[in-house]
Amino acid sequence: MAIVIRFVNKDGQIIERFLALVHVKKTTSVCLKEAIDSVFAKFKLSLSRLRGQGYDGASNMRGECNGLKALILKENSPAWYVHCFAHQLQLVCVAVCKTNQYVCDFFSYLISIVTPCGSSCKRADMIRLIEHDRLVEMIENGEIGTGRGQNQETSLKRPCDTRWGSHYVTVIRLANMWQSVTEVLENVLVDGEEYETRGKAIGLVQKMETFEFVFILMLIKHLLGVIKPLSCALQQRDQDILNAIFLMENVKESLRSFREFGWDTLLQEVNDFCRANDISITNMDDDAPKRISKRNGSNIKNYHHYRVEIFCQVVDLLTQEMENRFSEASADLLSCMACLDPKNDCF
Repeated sequence: MAIVIRFVNKDGQIIERFLALVHVKKTTSVCLKEAIDSVFAKFKLSLSRLRGQGYDGASNMRGECNGLKALILKENSPAWYVHCFAHQLQLVCVAVCKTNQYVCDFFSYLISIVTPCGSSCKRADMIRLIEHDRLVEMIENGEIGTGRGQNQETSLKRPCDTRWGSHYVTVIRLANMWQSVTEVLENVLVDGEEYETRGKAIGLVQKMETFEFVFILMLIKHLLGVIKPLSCALQQRDQDILNAIFLMENVKESLRSFREFGWDTLLQEVNDFCRANDISITNMDDDAPKRISKRNGSNIKNYHHYRVEIFCQVVDLLTQEMENRFSEASADLLSCMACLDPKNDCF
């Protein structure tokens, strides 16, 4: 168990120090508490002067009755517990992915698309070459400009489950490298040595060329784009608590505004993308496919399916998760903590 302390020195500066790395036989809250007591005693630190504690959301850490947080609070009530904001933001994204079936399905296909494109040096080199030639052609045609830091060589990276910022990068790159990715998958379809590999390539290309996949791609691209600046800000070592709260409120307001006014803009972006890549555009006034409209015994229009069942539900779910995990009570508590006298010699 790693133990890190943060304290304010006599000049009012916030200092963070790695204190110790302790071996624990068990990860129970009691065992962890005993290890902390031992380290504090070794360095002649008093638990009574502790003014804050922060861990992840595991039950042995933040349990209300028997968690490490609760055991410390029983001895020292001013030691307020704060769940790591950056970790909570990751859990918001995880909850949305696991709860909404369309988003969950999208990310499953996203990983399946990225894997064959980067699973071998041959395919990785192929996608770089195709993307390079495409960019050169666009520059020669005047479609894109040139300059320092623009149009750098890039690749399609597999997203990391514990870092949702990597999902945003993958989504952005897939949208930008769409033609190159589809060409690589088509080459796998033609040159694949195994029928299973070729069959998967067929399914992935067919999925990518659906309006629904593009719609969710653009929706997730926008939503993760709203969250990305907050995620980066929360991971800064010198981040101010009040500023972090302000940024969170801005994200919540951006999500509410997007739900109210973002539908038309998103739909136009999806349609433009489909036209540019020869993908059939769905008519919102037509009946939704039977697999969608018949499941509840009634017909629904494509407009209802995309506007209500995907757009509104995903945005509402993300907004609600933000509200639940970054509650007003938590924000008020942190505001009070941020206003404490910096000359206090507590830690």
